[in-house]
Amino acid sequence: MKDVVTVMKSGGQYQVVIGNHVSDVYKAVIAAGGFQETEEESASEKKKSSLIDILSSIFTPILGVLAATGMIKGFNALFVALGWLSTQSGTYQILNAVGDSLFYFFPIFLGYTASKKFGGSPFIGMAIGGALVYPALSGITASEPLYTLFAGTMFESPIHITFLGIPVILMNYASSVIPIILASYFGAKVEKSLKKVIPDVVKTFVLPFLTLLIVVPVTFLVIGPIATWAGQFLGQATLWLYNSSPLVAGALLGAFWQVLVIFGLHWGVVPIGYNNLAVHGIDPILALIFAASFAQIGAVLGVWMKTKDQKLKTLSIPAFISGIFGVTEPAIYGITLPLKKPFIMSCIA
Repeated sequence: MKDVVTVMKSGGQYQVVIGNHVSDVYKAVIAAGGFQETEEESASEKKKSSLIDILSSIFTPILGVLAATGMIKGFNALFVALGWLSTQSGTYQILNAVGDSLFYFFPIFLGYTASKKFGGSPFIGMAIGGALVYPALSGITASEPLYTLFAGTMFESPIHITFLGIPVILMNYASSVIPIILASYFGAKVEKSLKKVIPDVVKTFVLPFLTLLIVVPVTFLVIGPIATWAGQFLGQATLWLYNSSPLVAGALLGAFWQVLVIFGLHWGVVPIGYNNLAVHGIDPILALIFAASFAQIGAVLGVWMKTKDQKLKTLSIPAFISGIFGVTEPAIYGITLPLKKPFIMSCIA
């Protein structure tokens, strides 16, 4: 039969080997049999998906590990505070590595789940995420910059390297969320377009080759700088608002802090707090942030007390524990954000 490589009998089953046409034949069988795919939503469902639903579905596969690493970080910090561990001890450093592993390499994990959500290859998404947290690139920012773009403005950006003569604004993508999600979405679109024109005989390696060659540079040149500038703008806006009206700044920052965490924009505000501590010895901004964290774990505690869903109740416990120590991501992505109402109530609180 044409396009069939061979037929094998194994385990009482006949296996038809068709080479690189598996995905095409799979889709044809699904269409002919009237079956429903469990991995992808229909077109109408995709249109109905809100941003919250998309974020929730991207984080759902890693919630267990997210909660576990959050608990490890929390207990490690507790043991240091109680004097049971020293930050210089090997035990602390190993536990710290375990706790930080998921958060530091977040872009790799999210590259997998986001690409799968958007219909792209999960492993291409992981490769994109790996490029974002590649240590050699992160270390370049410690060197003397070649020059500075937009010097004297809130968008001041040191340039350490260029790509084909185009300046690259490097940032720390460790623990970031939105850049890899946007990159995965763009990568899925590029991959689908290339699938239509690349011959099947070379698709296995040419498709990921071209996809990565297009998506990774665009991420560093466009997506990354936009995220950086958004964070810088937010940080300066917060500082201006606090100087103008501390009461209004406190209300707005406390209400929208968890929203900023979702989009990774909180990193534009946190450095201001640390700088105030270093220069003045005090900082009011971090106090507002901590209040938002307590509101979040309060919402999780409420869910644990009210829900009859055993799986949700079980997940609430580690999310609550890690939230006490300031790691609220398990609470946000695993509990309150998917349920929507608890998240809104925590922002109001």
